Formats: sequence, C-alpha cells, structure tokens
Amino acid sequence: MKRLNTQLQEDGCPLELILLIRTLLAACKEISFRVSQGALAGVLGSTLSENVQGERQKKLDVISNQIIKDILSESGYVKAISSEEEDDVIACHPEGKYLVSFDPLDGSSNSDINSLIGTIFSIMHAPQWLEGDDPKAFLQPGTQQVAAGYVLYGPSTMLVMSTGNGTHMYTLDKTHGGFLVTRENVKVPEQTQEFAINMSNQRHWQGPMQAYVNDLLAGSDGPRGKNYNMRWVAAMVGDIHRMLCRGGIFAYPFDYRDPGKAGKLRLMYEANPMAFLMEQAGGKASTGEHDILDIMPEDIHQRVPVIMGSAGEVNACLEYYKES
Repeated sequence: MKRLNTQLQEDGCPLELILLIRTLLAACKEISFRVSQGALAGVLGSTLSENVQGERQKKLDVISNQIIKDILSESGYVKAISSEEEDDVIACHPEGKYLVSFDPLDGSSNSDINSLIGTIFSIMHAPQWLEGDDPKAFLQPGTQQVAAGYVLYGPSTMLVMSTGNGTHMYTLDKTHGGFLVTRENVKVPEQTQEFAINMSNQRHWQGPMQAYVNDLLAGSDGPRGKNYNMRWVAAMVGDIHRMLCRGGIFAYPFDYRDPGKAGKLRLMYEANPMAFLMEQAGGKASTGEHDILDIMPEDIHQRVPVIMGSAGEVNACLEYYKES
C-alpha cells in the first residue's frame, strides 16, 4: 500500500504543504490515542465552560483543541489558525505560508457513548499583506482551499483528504504509526436511496425541505418512486464518511428557530472542507440556494445551511427550492 507522502507527491503537493499536513496528522494521532483511552484517562464528560458558539464544551473538545493549537503554532508552516472552539484567530509564525481552520472534535457529544467522532480541517494560502491575527485573512471562499479533510476516530482511525486532485482515504497503521492509502480517487454514486437528516427538527424547516423529505418518506408510492432508508450518526464526520463510501444525501437545512443563524454548521470549519471533499469525489454541495464553495465568508464563525452528497439526489432536492 502507498504511504501518505507518496500519494501527496503524486498529487503534486509542494513540500511545505506536505510537511504541514504531516504535522497536523501528528496532532490527530495524539487525539486518536486520547479518544481510545476514554474513561480510563478521565477525558469523558463536559467542562463547566462554553465555547464561542454558546455550546457546553466536552473535555475532549478542550484537549483536542489544545493539541492541534500547540503543534501548529510551533510548526513554522502556519501564519495563523482559526478554531471552532476559539473566539478569535490565533497568530502563529509571521512567515508562515498557510492558514488552517479546524473543528478539533466534531460530534464530541458522541464521545460519552463511544460513537463516531472526528477532526475536520481546511488549509488555505495565507495573504502575506495581512497580519497573522487579522481575521480578514480567513475570509476566502472554499474554492481557495489547497487541502481539506477529516480524521475519523472509529473502529480504525481513518484520514479522508483532498489536495485538489481527487479524494483519497487512508487508514492509520498503528504497527508503524503511518497513514496508508486504502481507497484512491473515491467516487460518490450519483444516485442513492439513503438520507441523513435530524427528523426531530422537521417542523422548523423551510417549505422546500419539508416537501422534499415528505416525498422521500412516501417511498415507492410517492413521486420519487423508490424506498429510502434514513441514517443519522449525529456527527457530520460519520454521516459524510458514509456518503463518500456508498452515497447518500446529508442535510442540515435552514431552521426558523433562530433566523439569525442560517444553519447549525459552520462554513469554515465544517461546510467548506466537507464540500471540497464531496465535490472532489464527484458529489455536490449546496445551501439550497448557492454552491457552498462559492460563498464569500463574512465572519470566521459564520453558519450556513448544508445539503450535500450524491449529485443526482442533491439536484433532485434543489428542484424543490427552485419551484418555491
């Protein structure tokens, strides 16, 4: 099997980006170990503090954030970092060529029940004319990502990543500590009969999404003419990993309970990197009105509605928005 370095070199990655990715993955391997220790290490449960999103932090949120922050700050490759768990951007090395945005532990509430969780990351070039602590440096559309991916902490620890030349899957070989290519150039099936959405929020959705899901639930007797299965992991990394492996559609749509927040998911830390992976694998990613990767961010913690997965099914869903 090919090693990570070999695949990155074949994909044309510059050396400094390869070194940055290896540095980031060193942090993820440490997180993987901490996660695997669970209750033995006393890392489960919540802290008494909230993050900038107003969410109660899990102990593993804080630990994972600190591990990534420390290793990237000391690497020399990164000009600044932005984390879902931090109020502001953090300046690192003034000569660093890259910016890194990350969700240190997506789905962290799953840690207490030993279910899927993961780290999501996005890498962009750093504008050299801006100071490292200037958040405007991060306000770039997702099309400007030079690399994006996630590390899934499941039965095996897996890296799913793209540097703009296809989406590849790697598995951590714990016998020697390296990531090996286990699926190259992943292609998401265009059609699907699976969907992932939090049905408990249906009454709060916009009309097009309510109508679309009602037609899915009608099965072979409804206008879609086929039966669908619903799967919901409650961690974006888990649901998107399933889509990449076997197709499907994932949605966290606009929710009227708080119109000031367009959606639950964050553009920079979740939507952009996952959309990059999905589109590099032949899938599609939209808010219902715009392609996610084309959105010009207005704030580092901006939220957006998310609809992504198999291209044929996402296009079918978007027809409901066009008709409305």
